[in-house]
Amino acid sequence: MPWLFKRSSACRVFLAVLFAAVVAGCSTKEPIEEPAPVPDIDSSVELDEIWTMGVGDGHGDQFLYLTPLNTGDVLYAAAANGDVYAVQAENGKVDWYKDLDEEVFAGLGGDRDQLYLVTRDARLMALSRMNGDVLWEAALPNEVLATPQSNGEIVVVQTTDGKLLSFDAASGEQTWQYDGVVPVLSMRAAAPPLVGSELVLAGFSNGKLMALSVENGQPIWQYEVGQPQGRTELERLVDVTSQPLILESAALVVGYQGKLALVNLRNGEEIWSREASSLNSPMVGDGKIFVSSANGDIMAYRGNDRRELWTQDKLSWRQTTQPVVYDDYLLVGDFEGYIHMLSLEDGSLQGQLEFDSDGLRVPAQRMRNGNLLVFGNSGKMSVFELKETD
Repeated sequence: MPWLFKRSSACRVFLAVLFAAVVAGCSTKEPIEEPAPVPDIDSSVELDEIWTMGVGDGHGDQFLYLTPLNTGDVLYAAAANGDVYAVQAENGKVDWYKDLDEEVFAGLGGDRDQLYLVTRDARLMALSRMNGDVLWEAALPNEVLATPQSNGEIVVVQTTDGKLLSFDAASGEQTWQYDGVVPVLSMRAAAPPLVGSELVLAGFSNGKLMALSVENGQPIWQYEVGQPQGRTELERLVDVTSQPLILESAALVVGYQGKLALVNLRNGEEIWSREASSLNSPMVGDGKIFVSSANGDIMAYRGNDRRELWTQDKLSWRQTTQPVVYDDYLLVGDFEGYIHMLSLEDGSLQGQLEFDSDGLRVPAQRMRNGNLLVFGNSGKMSVFELKETD
């Protein structure tokens, strides 16, 4: 499945970054990159399935990121065809099921009482966590691919044309709107905003990370993750399509054709940065920083000085997901639906599981009980535990 780009609201075309295809009638002479074959490895670790189920039609053959909401004891999952499930994390038993009779484009977000998703026709919906009943709806000015986010007081949604909108969580009334600057060509994707008690952090397709006031949406500071360079529109892409990772009083952020940087949350000042290119959020663990690069390579940096420790290039151009630290291993999915298990120490491939032939786009999630939640593009949702082989 190729990545999707957008040129304007009136003209959208599919473009594969890895195949450097045609952009709205303008061709490129960059070489075609073939995905690396599935690595042949001797597994020393495996994933044992605890339970599995189907969630509607999953992404429904569309380029969506319908990430399940993991609240600990209960998992909430939605499919493109409007099926929504509440499932017990321990055993996969369905607590409730709701057919919204609506196509879903973004979700699921949530807070203590409600779930949030966005329909294909650009309506924000709030559902009860108790039974899935629709509590309120709000019209949006354009389509949304990023998961709505809430701090319990407001819900924030980011549209594909760079607008950030806030709604009262209780009533659905709009409270403020911020209009970001959108370049001529950008990724058809958006990072879910981070909504705290005082700040909203949002990445934009112009390469900026913005901090806005929760109260009124006014900009507090901005940080340039990437600066457009080059002669062609493809070369000038600097989208920030991944959610920042909060580390105490700082945000770890990465952009496409930009940099990996640690930014002070109070004032937006750069603490450190280094060149990087990724469409996925970074991950930290074992004193290291892990990045799934835009070309599929998995890279590890030492946390205290950002020195490169290792690079795993056997997954090049396989559209790898955000990496997830799981015990002594780093797990990533790919476009053919494989889960790859890498050693945290040296990046060597230690295990592999073919999970969903439709592919994996959303990252796996570590659960409160130590198990692993995986959601495939087809709607297959499973929970695993990791075991080392003899």
